[in-house]
Amino acid sequence: MNEQTDKKGKVVIVSGPSGVGKSTICKEAVKRLQNTYLSVSVTTRPKADSEVDGEDYWFISEEEFTQRFNKGQLLEQAEVFGHRYGTPKAEVEQALRDGKTVILEIDVQGGKQVKMKYRDLTMIFILPPTQRELAERMSLRGREDAETAEGRLDEAGTEIAAAWQYYEHMVINDDLEQAIKEMVQIIKGLQKQT
Repeated sequence: MNEQTDKKGKVVIVSGPSGVGKSTICKEAVKRLQNTYLSVSVTTRPKADSEVDGEDYWFISEEEFTQRFNKGQLLEQAEVFGHRYGTPKAEVEQALRDGKTVILEIDVQGGKQVKMKYRDLTMIFILPPTQRELAERMSLRGREDAETAEGRLDEAGTEIAAAWQYYEHMVINDDLEQAIKEMVQIIKGLQKQT
């Protein structure tokens, strides 16, 4: 079922492995672009000390997540390493009606779900320069234990393989400034089409 009927804005999905720099790139791109909205996902994952509720994620209980899901308040949802993630639907729909370009920083599972709902969307995948570089970045974040980090690294290979099938733009985050510029250029190109 296609839900995009009277929408003026465009949807941009940004995905990539944990630790690749998605959040940094998305936040900086939004600062440099006009008429753009960065959706903040909800998660049942515990908040890291460096994270801000409502800015990095909305940190909610398992029960609240289930209620939102059952009421159809989530545009997409996925379970990743035992925690649930989802995109609040109402805010995205409003931003689209307002003619904004909506950036969804979500994983590949969520990206596939959203792709089934919107015909006018663009998918960008952020790649690490190397697997080793990704492992080092994840280690520096210090958000999870060694076992979880290893699981995330294994999952990265699966995500990257899926990305080549579903995503039309690949941006390598070897140089952060260059990666931000590439993403900004992709989105500016979309906005000109409106």
